[in-house]
Amino acid sequence: MGRMLQIGVTVAALVVMVGGVIYLRQFTGPVPNYQRFHGAPAAYESVHGVLLGVGRVNSGSLIAIGILILIATPVCRVFLGVIGFSILRDRLYAAVSVIVFIILVLSFCTRR
Repeated sequence: MGRMLQIGVTVAALVVMVGGVIYLRQFTGPVPNYQRFHGAPAAYESVHGVLLGVGRVNSGSLIAIGILILIATPVCRVFLGVIGFSILRDRLYAAVSVIVFIILVLSFCTRR
């Protein structure tokens, strides 16, 4: 399971790096004004919007999908822990992993 974390972080870093390189190559506009804060575009507020941007090779969407991969990596590890402990018939650790997984999923599904 430790290898999965390494691979997930590496893939996320590579995707963010590719998005960053594309962003730097595409950026030809004026110097941004940092006196006013401008939030992220609405396309980055949902996974669907980010995936549409990735399909168009949008640099911001590539960076966002890299961050989503980074967030999903430990969640996948917990899910695989549930499966692994269930296969080993270790009920205590499987139950703890299920509880942690439910907390993670609920925290991502609720908006505040």
